[in-house]
Amino acid sequence: MSRTGKVVGWTAGGVGVILVVVAVIIATFDWNCLKPMINKKVSAELNRPFAIRGDLGVHWARQRDEPGWRSWVPWPYVHAEDIVLGNPAAIPQVTMVHLQRVEATLAPLALLGKQVYLPWIKLVQPDAQLIQTAGKQNNWTFTLADSPEEGDSTPSAWTFRLDNVMFDRGRIRYRDAINQADVTIRIDPLGKPVPFAQLAGGESHDGRAGDFVFGWLAEGTWQRARLNGEGKVGGMLALRSSSTPFPLQADIRNGATRVRLAGTLTDPLNLGGLDLRLRFSGDTLADLFDLTGVLLPDTPPYATDGRLSARLNAPGGMRFRYQDFNGHIGDSDIHGTLTWTQAKPRPRLQGELTSQQLRMADLGPLIGVDSGKGSEKTARAKAARGDASTQPADRVLPHDRFDTRSWDTMDADVTFRGKRIEHGERLPIGDLYTHLMMKAGVLRLDPLRFALAGGTLNASIRLEGDRSPMRGRADLHARNLRLKQLFADVSAMQSSLGQLNGDATLSGSGNSVADLLATSNGDLKLLMNDGLISRSLMEIVGLNVGNYIVGKLFGDDEVKINCAAVDLDVRNGLASSRLFVLDTENALINITGTANFANERLDLSINPESKGIRILTLRSPLYVRGTFKNPDAGVKTGPLLARGAAAVALGAVVAPAAALLALISPSEGDNNQCTNVLKQGKDRR
Repeated sequence: MSRTGKVVGWTAGGVGVILVVVAVIIATFDWNCLKPMINKKVSAELNRPFAIRGDLGVHWARQRDEPGWRSWVPWPYVHAEDIVLGNPAAIPQVTMVHLQRVEATLAPLALLGKQVYLPWIKLVQPDAQLIQTAGKQNNWTFTLADSPEEGDSTPSAWTFRLDNVMFDRGRIRYRDAINQADVTIRIDPLGKPVPFAQLAGGESHDGRAGDFVFGWLAEGTWQRARLNGEGKVGGMLALRSSSTPFPLQADIRNGATRVRLAGTLTDPLNLGGLDLRLRFSGDTLADLFDLTGVLLPDTPPYATDGRLSARLNAPGGMRFRYQDFNGHIGDSDIHGTLTWTQAKPRPRLQGELTSQQLRMADLGPLIGVDSGKGSEKTARAKAARGDASTQPADRVLPHDRFDTRSWDTMDADVTFRGKRIEHGERLPIGDLYTHLMMKAGVLRLDPLRFALAGGTLNASIRLEGDRSPMRGRADLHARNLRLKQLFADVSAMQSSLGQLNGDATLSGSGNSVADLLATSNGDLKLLMNDGLISRSLMEIVGLNVGNYIVGKLFGDDEVKINCAAVDLDVRNGLASSRLFVLDTENALINITGTANFANERLDLSINPESKGIRILTLRSPLYVRGTFKNPDAGVKTGPLLARGAAAVALGAVVAPAAALLALISPSEGDNNQCTNVLKQGKDRR
């Protein structure tokens, strides 16, 4: 053998010996010796404790599925036992994640391309605790030791790839001091994948949705209410796919609220979007604020079913659209589409709602009265919640309070139409339309419009929830309300051609209708022509004191009213009569005095001037005192009423009489009995 051949032979032999020695060292090396260094290094990088407390080992094996010569390259298979990841210093609890065992394999040749590639990693009984403190600090946000300085955006030359995560059983406990939550979620493999269409109502999403692989159960509390739920999700491989929708299915109960959903999440790693069938039900829509962050009014029991689509990475913020939903609120049906956008400075809710048959009682919360009054569903729900009425026993005006504390958390622009309105058994209301707008805590209903008794009622309401107490203003205009429709049960009224017109403007402060009226300022004008009055009519409208007064004036007969003219001045909750006159076929009746909305007390004098012999026996005025709920009426004692005193009333109040003339439509002119009555008032002046 030549000298060159000997050198090559010895060199090759030396390399072979070195490789054998290295292989022996690797195969017999006690990797546990590296644990202190690994634990220290990882803890420093993550800025929180990390420790491998059990065995750490590596074994090598050929990857026979690799093509060609690559199949001869051994891959390292790593296992580690009893692994603990702790919390940052701000979180006092010791452990965030505990893993009984971790197994993984590393593709060595990928390192040559500066890629850390793990084809799979297996977690044995993972146990995680996610915590958020009252100071909004959490343990799932990591601050790495080698995070780039601000302004340094140079990307790393290395990349990371993980194809699959496997685990046998997992547990996640979530504790949140802000949302007052303590929820435990247990996750288990299903054993065999379940096709998406089998659990999602047959929707296939073009057949692209992945299978359900894991099931989960949740129990605990959220906002101090009991929470439990169950559902299914896809596998970890589906999380990596941008083209295969990730399947989701859930049924969650939180207190009286139930949420059910089935659908998909697209491009999960980049939070592409949601496409779900979503069903809500519960005692009140207001409870959804704690679950969703969407501010909704307190309502009677409800249920809705619709499609929720979302763009989670939309420019300007997330965007959710609950479209073509159907359902009910109390005994009213509800349909429509709502869109919630994570806008600045506040989230925004927009949409259109309609109802084919609407109970006015179900709209009670919008006007500060008992929610769902008369609804059996609401009564059962309130009893289950233990809600106590805020209405004082001796008061008539509604004391239910507007809760304005969250009004500034969201803006809104929503229209609502109600085609058929149910209000009691007799009052003919229909075609409700309103445009609700909320911005920076200020709520407006402009317009609030509906058909009533053959006429219309138009209103504009403004509630300033950004003030404490709340300030409110209401402008109302009633036109052409037909008396025979208003009093459909009064047979004598069916031949009447009369109508009711009115205007009211009131503003006040307070967080209930009662408080707003108790501090209100403004005026009220009403004009009614060609009607009638009787004791039976007073009974129908529930005015017991009116029943007494009408009986004293007219006995049991029905008396025709040529004109009823009312002009009230309201100052600091005290309504005073500028003009309150009833011109009947038998008498001219003047009513003076006050009604106090603050203490709900009356102080009225009723002075009749007879036109004939029917009430000649009554020459003393009447009085009405007491409270709205328990009025006291009687005949005033003292000097006899001077003839002509009531007739002078119209002549003494020219300005109010002239103002009321504006309530008569030009088409009626002199055909309206009130035209002549009010003109007499002007002429007498």
